Amino acid sequence: MEGLIIGLLLPFAGTTLGAACVFLMKKQMPDLVQKTLLGFASGVMVAASVWSLLIPSIEMSGTEDATRVVPAVSGFIAGIAFLLLMDRITPHLHLGSPSPEGPHSKLSRTSMLVLAVTLHNIPEGMAVGVALAAAMEHSTYLPMAGALALSLGIAIQNFPEGAIVSMPLRSEGNSRLRAFGIGTLSGVVEPIGAILTILLAAYITPILPYLLSFAAGAMIYVVVEELIPEASQGKHSNVGTIGFAMGFVLMMILDVVLG
Repeated sequence: MEGLIIGLLLPFAGTTLGAACVFLMKKQMPDLVQKTLLGFASGVMVAASVWSLLIPSIEMSGTEDATRVVPAVSGFIAGIAFLLLMDRITPHLHLGSPSPEGPHSKLSRTSMLVLAVTLHNIPEGMAVGVALAAAMEHSTYLPMAGALALSLGIAIQNFPEGAIVSMPLRSEGNSRLRAFGIGTLSGVVEPIGAILTILLAAYITPILPYLLSFAAGAMIYVVVEELIPEASQGKHSNVGTIGFAMGFVLMMILDVVLG
């Protein structure tokens, strides 16, 4: 039970600590730092998708022939399609973008920026919940230590994400406390999604391989569609690549050592 609670709270703690950077920095985050953090978050999410989600999905499929990749492939594609649909039907604003995406809305820029980050956090919360559920039901394929490694990895990448949310809110005229509060609340969807997934664990056990790969597909969508392009725009794009490598290696080490 202790491991379960830690696994649920770690990602939210990462977001909260990152949002607290608004009390330590000036109104605007340096471009070099922002691109490094975006690249780092991308690397963590890609490594987590492979080692903590896709590989256990394949191993958990229950077959030894070529059909063992069916849950991983179908779930991965479904995760991509789900986030693509959410992108289409939800008004949101990406960091550094002059115009919002999705259907026309009268929401403020701040609200749409928070919605964009919330979309990021949906697959991350699901990934933590599914991994913890898999650890409880199929510890042979994904031990609790492996699930906690995923949770810790997402918490680490949530730190820069929390800062990337709160700092632009501050630069747009919000008070430090308001920017911190909104940045913190943007991560609430993660523990909520994880808890709901765990509560349904008894019912979703037969489709856990599909859910693991679904979460992987959704996270990869966020990386390819949003994080990497944002890290590659303008000057200092090479630091985003360096950040990606650092995040990928760190998450890989966490998963191998702890998992």
